[in-house]
Amino acid sequence: MSMPFADRVLHLAYDPGITPKGGGLPGLSVLKNVVSSINMFGLIAVVGALAVSLGVWAWGHHTGGHQAEANGKKGALVAAGAALGLGAANGIVTFFSALGSQVH
Repeated sequence: MSMPFADRVLHLAYDPGITPKGGGLPGLSVLKNVVSSINMFGLIAVVGALAVSLGVWAWGHHTGGHQAEANGKKGALVAAGAALGLGAANGIVTFFSALGSQVH
């Protein structure tokens, strides 16, 4: 017994039957390498930002420059947060992708 057309369209709206699949497009390995390289570039930039921020923090502390000290602290926290985000990016995306696949 076939379903009426409206019921089939409604069913498709709820379950299109699409799941992520690797290897479907050419150049997927190249794209993965590019994204991994961007992530590594970001981590290297964060190391530089953290070094500069810690230097500004120490300089501000030893010279009595309260504004420089506060900016150094903020920069160190931002750099640490950026490192956390870059390092956890794959896990965060995997977590939310798995969580999203459970929605019905």
